[in-house]
Parts: sequence; structure tokens; C-alpha cells
Amino acid sequence: MSQTVVSRAHAPAWYRWVVLLVVALAMFANYYVFDAMNPVGPLLEAQLGFSQSQIGLLDSAYNVAALLVLLLGGVFIDQAGTKRAVVLFSIVTAAGGVLIAFGSRHELMMAGRFVLGLGAEPLIVAITAVLARWFKAKELSFAMAIDLTIARLGSVAADNSRNWAAPLFDHWQRPLVLAAAIGGACVASAVLYVILERRAEASYELGRAGGADRLVLADLVRFPRGYWYVVGLCVTFYSAVFPFRRFANIYFVQAHGASESQAAFLNGMLPLTAMIATPIFGLLADRIGRRAMLMSLGSLLLLPTFLLMAHSDLPLVIPVAMIGVSFSLIPAVMWPSVAYLVEESRLGTGYALMTLCQQIGWATMSWAIGFLNDRFGAGIAHPAGFLPGMWLFSSLGFLGLLFSFLLWRSERRPEGHGLETIRVGSTGP
Repeated sequence: MSQTVVSRAHAPAWYRWVVLLVVALAMFANYYVFDAMNPVGPLLEAQLGFSQSQIGLLDSAYNVAALLVLLLGGVFIDQAGTKRAVVLFSIVTAAGGVLIAFGSRHELMMAGRFVLGLGAEPLIVAITAVLARWFKAKELSFAMAIDLTIARLGSVAADNSRNWAAPLFDHWQRPLVLAAAIGGACVASAVLYVILERRAEASYELGRAGGADRLVLADLVRFPRGYWYVVGLCVTFYSAVFPFRRFANIYFVQAHGASESQAAFLNGMLPLTAMIATPIFGLLADRIGRRAMLMSLGSLLLLPTFLLMAHSDLPLVIPVAMIGVSFSLIPAVMWPSVAYLVEESRLGTGYALMTLCQQIGWATMSWAIGFLNDRFGAGIAHPAGFLPGMWLFSSLGFLGLLFSFLLWRSERRPEGHGLETIRVGSTGP
């Protein structure tokens, strides 16, 4: 007697968006814990005697941890599924926030940032894979843009905590304890996501969550050329923006005479601008395609910004706003594009490998900028000492433009993956 295969309906739209909001809460907490260090930087210098190189090494400790865990984390996501991965990495992220808050010596704080890196970056990969599973061929760019917007709200809240949580900033530790408490939302969100997905699996047709496919080591790096162009853009873009944000408060105060509150506001403009513009750009990409072209435009906008800050008298708000628009446009298009370049069963590995490469560039640049600032005596008495670092940032902008152009050129060919043509409701190139 033959068996009849019953095709189940896809989850309704409202259920998809509930899942998005739940995992985005974990992203909010994740970003807050990481960026809580930004406004605390001057206190670490003043109260704990940290040098700028030591502050840069706090990021490097995070990056090294991410380098060690990301690729295995991506394989774990593909093999074990997103539910287990989100729970595991959210617990590690929350633990890292607690260790940072109670690390009164540089070595202890570095250990906390190391643990944070073990959890936070794989958690981002796992949540990205969740969204690709729930939204591919639907509103993927818009959904990931909303996720980034909520995540960056965590960055905005952290950057401006000196203003809205001013009483805490009489001591370096108190703002970090607040960050550790907020980090607990990662775990709560992960548990709620597991409940939602288990209920959906019983009633609806979902994308592939992970399985027991045989692991072939060569497949860890076997991806199409377009994927590697996206990786190159990812590395150069984030290696410029993230280290700049780490040192931006110090740079604005010591090189441009801004007050501490003004510096915090300017640095906070980057995620704030992205919160507003990222969903718009994500919706635009879903509607028109042209993803490679949009990434090229974002790279072109980023290219002159660091030179404008270093060598012009323009108000800082102008180049910072330009970075903010680029910080909105490129991620809104870049991360969803991977879902079209990599097969669904390998998305965890693809996103993890991309993030791994990002971390290598980021870790190197965080150390390099701190080293250059110390080497050339950057400070309020010698603002020109910041120039070598700004030149280095500018060179990354040029490389990002090159990778985005190569991607755009390759996607215009017949063998392209449809980044320029796939729109919401379309089925392919």
C-alpha cells in the first residue's frame, strides 16, 4: 500500500516576524555587551591606567576567541541545528559579559572579552542562519535589516549610556555590570526561540535546520568566486568601521577638541543612522535586486570619509554621517547575499567562514591602530599622531571598493548567481 506524502503549509507571515523579533532581542543584548566598552574607554585610561594599546588588545582578545571558534561553530550550526546552537552560544555570551564586569586587571578583562568572543560571534552566525531559514525567497534582506536595526539599537544604547546612565560613570565597573545584566537577555531570547520553533516544526514546513550530513573537510572552503568577493568586502569594511568605533571617542576628543558627551554622540551616530537606514536599504534590495551595485555604492561612499576627518575642516558630523549611511547600506545587502551564493545546507559554515575572515582583519586592525597611535604619540598634545591610523583606514576603504566592483562585474555575467536580478516574488535570475 503506497504512502501519501502530505505537503504542509509554510508558517504564516506573522509567525515569521515573531521569530525575528525574538532572536533580534538576543542580538540587541549581544551588541550592547560588546559596545559597552566604548564609553568606558576613557575611564579605563584614567582609573586603571590602561594604554591605548591595551584597550586595542581587549578587542584583539575577542577576535582571537572568535577565530578559534567560528568555523567549528558554523559546522556545529549546520550539523546540530540552529536551536541547540542559539542556546549554547547565548549562554557563553552572557557569561562573557559577567567576566568582563568583574575583571579589575587587564588580564582578567581580556579573559572576559575572550569568553565573549567565544559566544557572541557564533551567536550572530546562528541567528543569521535562523533568518535565512525562515525568510529565504521571502523578505530576506528586509528581515535581516530589521534584525541589524534592533541589534544596533543595542550599540546606540551602549554608546549613549554615558548620557542616559550618567550616575554609573563615576567608576569604570558600574556600566559594565549593567551590560552584564542586559546580556542575560541573550539566554531568555534563546529559550523563547526554541519554544517557537518547536511548535512551528509540528505544524508548518520549515527550511533545513541542520542534519547529519557527512562532513568533508575540503567543503569548508569550497565556495563560488562571488562568495569570496563578498568575504573580501566584509573583511575590509568591518576592519575599518569597528576599530574606528573603538577609538573614535578618544580621537574626537583629542584630535578635534570634542567634549566627552559630543564624542559619545558622534560615535553613536553610526549605529543610530544604521537603525533608520538599514531597513530601507534592505527593502530596496528585495524590491529591485541590484545587490552588487548597491554594495559598490556603499563602498564608494566610505572611501573618502577618513581622509575628510583627517585633512579637512568639515564638521565631523558630515563624514560620520557618510560612514553611517555606508554602515547601513553594505550590511543590509551583503549578509543576505550569502544566502543566494551558498546552498542552504551549508549556510552556517558559509556565514561562519565569512565572519572568521572578518575577525582576522578586525583583530589585526584593532592592534595596528592602537600601536600606530602609541608609536606616533597620538594625543591631545600631538593630534597629528592620529594621521597614520586614519591613512590606514582609508586604504581599507579602497580595497572594499575593489572587492565590491569585482563582485558587481562577476554578477553581470551569465554565470552570476542572480544578486542583480532576484527580487521578492521572483524565482531566479
